[in-house]
Amino acid sequence: MPRAVGFQSVSSELNDLSRVILDCAFRVHKTLGPGLLETTYRLCMVHELEKHGTIVQQELMLPIVYDGVAMESGYRIDLLVGDLMVVELKAVESLLAIHQAQLLSYLKHSGKRLGLLINFNSVLLKDGIRRVVNG
Repeated sequence: MPRAVGFQSVSSELNDLSRVILDCAFRVHKTLGPGLLETTYRLCMVHELEKHGTIVQQELMLPIVYDGVAMESGYRIDLLVGDLMVVELKAVESLLAIHQAQLLSYLKHSGKRLGLLINFNSVLLKDGIRRVVNG
């Protein structure tokens, strides 16, 4: 099962990037509020991150390597920020364990260490945020 971690467990660079991402998420949530489609939040997050000069890729294809063969499986990372952090966005009633497991799988298959799971359909955004570490 994925685990939430404190700031001491990951590098300073990842912590700084995490803070930028969360600042952007709070700005988007404050402006738009809950109840919209995930794609709306994704586009607004990309806009906010790019305003901060952060490199961000969206809807990045994630091949799955099985038995030494890379297979295009249809999985897509919502946001890859700074080529370091996977951000999985949701607009659901509540986050479930499967959402964290999905992010952990994305981290493992992408070789990234840290991910953020952000549910914009929360009245208080802080209640819809999870940090997940791979390894």
